[in-house]
Amino acid sequence: MPRPLPLTLFDLDHTLLDGDSDVLWCDFLLQRGELDRALFEPRNRRMEREYEAGTVTAQAFCEFYVGTLAGRSRDQWQPLRREFLDTVIAPRIGPAAHGLVERHRSAGDLVVLTTATNRFITELTAALVGLPHLIATECEVGADGCFTGRVAGTLNMREGKVARLHEWLAEQHIDARDCETTFYSDSINDLPLLLAVRKPVAVNPDMRLAAEAAERGWPVLSLHDLAS
Repeated sequence: MPRPLPLTLFDLDHTLLDGDSDVLWCDFLLQRGELDRALFEPRNRRMEREYEAGTVTAQAFCEFYVGTLAGRSRDQWQPLRREFLDTVIAPRIGPAAHGLVERHRSAGDLVVLTTATNRFITELTAALVGLPHLIATECEVGADGCFTGRVAGTLNMREGKVARLHEWLAEQHIDARDCETTFYSDSINDLPLLLAVRKPVAVNPDMRLAAEAAERGWPVLSLHDLAS
């Protein structure tokens, strides 16, 4: 029998990253006066709470944050995106997170970052941590080359993460049945994908995911406890 393909999936926010990319991006834009603080900040905090509670719809969550990009092109956003990576994101990904990814890379796993956050915000992060494959929520781009503020295609969130993974595997000509799949995540929002893989791992889990992990006997990992 051929050896199963070791496929390892990593969530990003509160898993590899100490924080939430979308929330941090909004804070970053607020600090630079790119968003109206009085109008936007309360909405941002409310969205963060509803996501953590699992009460926000995937459509509302993803479009809220993709909406921050509306009206500018990739090239217009690029300087701020690079600054965001260097000053906000990179310091929040510790040696333990880098070490976990490298351990799987060195073992020959096919490693993938899968995140509900949009591709434009997270593709530099994926490169930073050495993950060559990214499955993320996609942003719609208008005929003028600018982001419209709307999402495109299947959202990479909750059940959508399962659908998008199967789409991606099909594009790579890989049969999911041939994979020994591991998934690291912190969030109850990722329960559908955690249930779909062979080796689910809860990382710094929220309260509801911690309860699920305890009930199902899943391993629980704190990246802070890993040696670099």
